Amino acid sequence: MFNYIQKVIRYRKMTSSGGSGAKESPEAPKESSDELSEDLEANIQLIQGIIVESNDLNIRRFVIGKKVKAAIIYIDGLVDKTLVNETILKPLMYHSEMDSPPETVDIDYVESELLFVGGIDSKQKVNEAVNKILSGDTVFLMDGAAKALIIALRGWKMRGIEEPETEATVRGPREGFTETLRINTSMIRRKIKNPNLKFETLTVGDRTKTDVCIAYITDLAKPELIEEVKRRLNKIKTEAVLESGYIEQYIEDAPYSIFATVGNSEKPDKVAAKLLDGRVAIIIDGTPFVLTVPCVFIESFQSPEDYYSRFAFTSALRMIRFTAFFISILAPAIYVALSTFHQELIPTQLILSMAAAHEGVPFPSLVEATIMLLFFEILREAGVRLPRPIGQAVSIVGALVIGEAAVTAGLIGAPMVIVIAVTAVSSFTIPAQLDSGTIIRIVLLILAGFLGGFGIAIGMFALLIHMVNLESFGTPYLMPIAPFDKSGLKDSFIRAPLWTMLKRPKGMSMDDVKQKKPSGPPPFNEN
Repeated sequence: MFNYIQKVIRYRKMTSSGGSGAKESPEAPKESSDELSEDLEANIQLIQGIIVESNDLNIRRFVIGKKVKAAIIYIDGLVDKTLVNETILKPLMYHSEMDSPPETVDIDYVESELLFVGGIDSKQKVNEAVNKILSGDTVFLMDGAAKALIIALRGWKMRGIEEPETEATVRGPREGFTETLRINTSMIRRKIKNPNLKFETLTVGDRTKTDVCIAYITDLAKPELIEEVKRRLNKIKTEAVLESGYIEQYIEDAPYSIFATVGNSEKPDKVAAKLLDGRVAIIIDGTPFVLTVPCVFIESFQSPEDYYSRFAFTSALRMIRFTAFFISILAPAIYVALSTFHQELIPTQLILSMAAAHEGVPFPSLVEATIMLLFFEILREAGVRLPRPIGQAVSIVGALVIGEAAVTAGLIGAPMVIVIAVTAVSSFTIPAQLDSGTIIRIVLLILAGFLGGFGIAIGMFALLIHMVNLESFGTPYLMPIAPFDKSGLKDSFIRAPLWTMLKRPKGMSMDDVKQKKPSGPPPFNEN
């Protein structure tokens, strides 16, 4: 009944306003004025009518050959003024052969003969010219020409290439992505000198007009994966995209999951390696973090440095990372379960020491662990948000002084401080799963506090079911474990020698063969 009333009200509003035909008539002049005309001043007024009056919008009028009126429009701070003077104003204003009548002047002649610029494009619509101006390009307009030349002379201040702080390595390239889109694409191109490497750019954000670039290798990435990435990006309807996290939240498969199904990295070598596996990279202007899809759980335990070091040492590090991850999510829960429900599983000497340390503590183990975990998260957040020297001091002093004071005052037992310290250190070994690990740790702790070991088993079983059901752009999240892929195990819990990894991840690319089968390990595989 309510839906019927809404339809009646909507119908009466439409009929009272004269129907749809009456609404379309006022928009007709807007469509006709969207095209550039041959009148220079009219074109300038059209652009000024779209861009709100601002003191960083520069309109430089000048004359070519003393007869032909022209103008350039650009945003101050987004272009290189030296290049504007040397490649546009100086050759055009000093040109003495343009003394013919204005009606004989051709803008194509100016483009091909007079401008000393490599990147030039032409647009006939006002909105397209405005978007280019706001993106940092210079627009050239000339009297008698019904189009604008888009000249690429971007030159704003930018951060230099530095080593990323979030993915530090001992061995390997030290360069990281910057906030400039073209610098990031060039860094990938330097890694992969292949003609099949392709970049496609589109614009996302109704107000910010953020450039988003899709990178892939045409003969490796699956066409259906490329089309799915484009479809999800084109479906984004938002007014602003300020960082890659915006894009990630709009295109991920499981937005309510604690696990990220879209990877990100600041390292060009890491992104290049994923492109060579058949993945697609999404580069967003204004951020050094590049997204990669599909993303699987095992990637969290892999590091670019793993492939630059010897396989035996790297395999040992992989096992340490897996062990540290399970310690970070299970240690507090297991301690609470053992001390509360399963004391018979603890050796006699150890339980006597734990009982002596816990004597006088007014809280049960569950409350004790919760307080310590909350305190640890507060210290971690303070260390991240404060300036680096102050943040490190706060983290170290806070952990030592307050922890020691809590034990001395009898509020917290010494074994609990050790358990939480081991948990904190272990969680830092897997930065990619830091967020999900925090939530898993708290959930398992609560289950252990109420149900003991049975609660931990229930939590782990539910977690496994959830992860098995996850997908990332059509790829199972637990690949190569589920579904099982024997060849994929060479680069999962361990890292096998490079000459034995002959195939790419199963089902992720069009060409699964990574390298031809060698006759033996180096140096016996020359033939």
